[in-house]
Amino acid sequence: MELNTDIQYIKGVGPKRAKIIKKELGIETVKDLIEYFPYRYEDRTKVYSLASLQLSKANWNNNIQVAGKIIGDFQLITKGRKRLTVKISDGTGEAILVWFQGFEWIKKKISYGKKILIFGKPNFYKNEISFIHPEIEDYNSEQIKTKKLAPVYPSKEKLKENYITNKVFIKIFSTLLPEIYEKIQETLPVWLIEKYGLLPRKDAILNIHLPQSVELANKARYRLKFEELFWIQLKIQQRRLIRKNKVEGYVFEKVGDIFHKFYKENLPFELTGAQKRVIKDIHKDFKSGKQMNRLLQGDVGSGKTLVALLSMLIAIDNGYQVALMAPTEVLAQQHYQSFVSMLQGIPVNIALLTGSTTQKNKTIIKKQLAEGNINIIIGTHALIEDDVVFNKLGFVVIDEQHRFGVAQRAKMWTKSIIPPHILVMTATPIPRTLAMTLYGDLDVSIIDEMPPGRKHIDTYHVTQSQRAKVYNFIKKQIDKGRQAYIVFPLIEESAKLELENLMTGYEDIIHFFPSPKYLTAMVHGKMLPKEKEEQMRLFVSGQAQIMVATTVIEVGVNVPNATIMVIENAERFGLSQLHQLRGRVGRSSHKSYCILITKGKLSKTAENRMQIMTATNDGFQIAEEDLRLRGPGNIEGKQQSGMPFELKIAELGKDGILLNKAKNVAIEVLKEDLLLEKDKNILLKKQLENINFKEIDWSRIS
Repeated sequence: MELNTDIQYIKGVGPKRAKIIKKELGIETVKDLIEYFPYRYEDRTKVYSLASLQLSKANWNNNIQVAGKIIGDFQLITKGRKRLTVKISDGTGEAILVWFQGFEWIKKKISYGKKILIFGKPNFYKNEISFIHPEIEDYNSEQIKTKKLAPVYPSKEKLKENYITNKVFIKIFSTLLPEIYEKIQETLPVWLIEKYGLLPRKDAILNIHLPQSVELANKARYRLKFEELFWIQLKIQQRRLIRKNKVEGYVFEKVGDIFHKFYKENLPFELTGAQKRVIKDIHKDFKSGKQMNRLLQGDVGSGKTLVALLSMLIAIDNGYQVALMAPTEVLAQQHYQSFVSMLQGIPVNIALLTGSTTQKNKTIIKKQLAEGNINIIIGTHALIEDDVVFNKLGFVVIDEQHRFGVAQRAKMWTKSIIPPHILVMTATPIPRTLAMTLYGDLDVSIIDEMPPGRKHIDTYHVTQSQRAKVYNFIKKQIDKGRQAYIVFPLIEESAKLELENLMTGYEDIIHFFPSPKYLTAMVHGKMLPKEKEEQMRLFVSGQAQIMVATTVIEVGVNVPNATIMVIENAERFGLSQLHQLRGRVGRSSHKSYCILITKGKLSKTAENRMQIMTATNDGFQIAEEDLRLRGPGNIEGKQQSGMPFELKIAELGKDGILLNKAKNVAIEVLKEDLLLEKDKNILLKKQLENINFKEIDWSRIS
C-alpha cells in the first residue's frame, strides 16, 4: 500500500466508512490518515485500587483502570431515570457500576462472583465511588502486562453515530502502520535530526499512534510538534531575512525642528520608558536604508498613538508625507481631532478622508495630497482608492490592523515608488507565541508601561438579579458628573435578534433613567452614519450621560469622563473583547469601574473568563489566557483565519518553549544558508516548497 492510496482500501475502513471520514475529517489518503494525531493517551498499563481513589482525587478527571469482583446482584432501578447497577469489590474498597442502556448485553457479559477489569471515569456521590457506563472485560493478569498506552483521537458526532469509534481507529492503525512503516519518508535532514536529538519520522509516526512506552510517546509528540512549528518559522524567518536584505527603504536621517518643537512645547505628558524605547527602535529602522515593517503592541491607553505621531514628525522633518489608516470612521475622526489638538502651533497640515467626506472636500484633499501640501492624511478604506495619489509617501501607520483584509492593507504598498515604512498598531495584546507565528517576520515593539495618571479599573462580576443595584450605582456616579457605557453583545446568528435585544435593554434603561434628568444615547451597526455620529456627539459632549451600544464602541471611542463600563450578557464575549471594552473607561484621573453582568448558570469556560477579568487588568496576561482557552483560530478575526497553515498537533497556547526553539533553529539554518542551496539543506528546500502555506505575504503589510 502506498501513502497516496485512497483510505477506502485500508483494512478496517472500506467505502462506507471512508465516505464519512472524508466528509467529517477531510482525510482522503493514507498519508492524511497517519497525520490524524491523537490528542491524549489513556494509560491501560496501570490498575488502581479503590482505596487509593478514596485517598486521592488526583486521577478523578481521567479514565482509569480498576479490577474487581462482582459482589452483588444486578439492580434495575426504575425510579427517575431507568438504570442498572451492580457492586464490585477489589478487597480494598467497593464501587458501584451504573448503566442507563444496554441492560441485557451487560447481564450476559458479567455475573455474580466474576472478576472483571473496568475502564472509566470515577465519580464520588454520597460517599460511594461509582463508574457510569465503564468499559468492561474479563480479568486476565497476563493480558494486563501486554496493555499499552491507548491513544485518544478527536472525534465528531457523525463518526460516533456510525460506530467509527476510538477503538476502530486504534484497530486500523494497528494493521496499517506495520505495513507502511518503511514507506514513511523522512522530511528533515539527518544532520538536523542528529543535532537536536529527534526521533526519525517513521518512528515518530509509529509511536504517536502505537506507543511502545510513555517515553516514546513523548518523544514522538516532541518530534512532530517541533517539525510543524519549524516549517512555519523557516518560512517566516526566510521571508523576514530576505526582506531585510533586499527591500530598500527611504532614509529618514534627521530628527528636525518640527519634532523638537512638538517635543518641547506640545508633548501632553512625559513619555514612559517603553515609549522612548519604541521611538528609538523606529528611528533606527528609519536610518537603516531598509524598509521598516514593525508591529507596535500596546494595551488600551498605553500611548501608542503618541508614539506614532512622534514617528510621523520624523518622517515630515525629512520631507515625506504620512498616512494613518483606521478601520472605522469613528476612529479616524478621533485620530484627526486628537492630532489637530496636539499639533496646535506646529506647522503640519493634516487632512481627514473617509467615506462620508463630501465630494467637494474629497476633490480638494486629493489635489492637495498629490501636490504635497498635506503632511498627514488620516482616513479609512477611502485612502486605498485608486485616485488617492501621494506626492511623496514615506510612512504608513495602520491602526487596529486585524480589521483590514490583507488585500486592503497591501494596497497602501503601491502608493509609493519605494515601499513606505510601515508601522502596524494593535491595542489587542497578542500572546507572544501567536505574535511569533503570525508576525514572525515583523519586528515587534511592545509598550508595556502605562502613562502617568492612568488608574486601575475595578472589575466586578454580577448576575442579572443584581441589575437594579448596578443601575443605582450608575445613578450615583452620574450625580457626581460621570458618564457610563452599557454594552450589549453582537448576536452573530441573527441581526434582527441582536437589535431586539438592544432595543429591549434600551427601553428598560430609559425607564430606569427617565428624561429630562437623564439623557441616554444609543449606537448600533444598523444606524446610518449621520445618526450614529449625532448619538456619539451627544455622549462625547457630555449632553448624554449614558451610551447604550453594541460592540461598535469597542475601538476608538475616547470619552475621559466615562467611568463605568457595564457589559450585558458578558458570557457571550471573548476575553480579549471584554478587555477592549473595559479599556473605554479609566481614561482620566477619575476612579473607573467595569461591571460584567451574566445570566443563568455559566459554562466552565465562561466562569474562567469572568474570574480572569476580575483578577487582572494586564492585557498581555489576558491574551495568553484567551489563547489557552480558545486556541488561535479566533484571535485574528475571520478575514485572516489565523494561521499560515493548519496545526495538526502543536498547540500555541501550550508549546511556547518549543516554538521558540523552532524559531532559533530556523534562524540558525538560514543565517548559514538563506536560500537553502547547500547540499545538506536540499531536503529542507524541497519540503518547504511542497508545504501548502496559505498565500498571506506577512512581510508586506501585516
